[in-house]
Amino acid sequence: MAAAQTEHEVPKSMLCPKFLHANSTSHTGPFSAIAELIDNAYDTDVNAKQIWIDKTKIKGMECLTFMDNGNGLNYKSMHRMLSFGYSDKKVVKGKHPIGIYGNGFKSGSMHLGQDAIVLSKSENDLCVGMLSQTYLKKIRAEEINVPIISIKKPEAKQYILLSM
Repeated sequence: MAAAQTEHEVPKSMLCPKFLHANSTSHTGPFSAIAELIDNAYDTDVNAKQIWIDKTKIKGMECLTFMDNGNGLNYKSMHRMLSFGYSDKKVVKGKHPIGIYGNGFKSGSMHLGQDAIVLSKSENDLCVGMLSQTYLKKIRAEEINVPIISIKKPEAKQYILLSM
């Protein structure tokens, strides 16, 4: 597959799915990866006051869940958070954020597991994003894809949740 082209035919950089695993090795153990995810929740622009971490089984698989009561993500901020090297973090009231390089969530979550599903509720949006090594292997992806579904809150009332 050829690299994606811009309108001027200059190739865009690509990111191989194997990079998800390679990048996760920047953490020396699970505690630094968990600390990374906690730091993201407590950054000044996220505004979380509490975070909950739980281990549960879903369909026979061990899962870690991280939940906070922060501001949430809209589609654009979810896409940036799941992309490499992008950060919307800003200085708030003189406090500099921790997550400024756009890599922590990806390295931390992929160190802890093969897949991350992010559910977020912001002021106006409900978003679901996925960073999944399992998915990328299954579709034989040659570059990283991050599926995201975003629904405006008023439109969300039109949907019915079905569990599998």
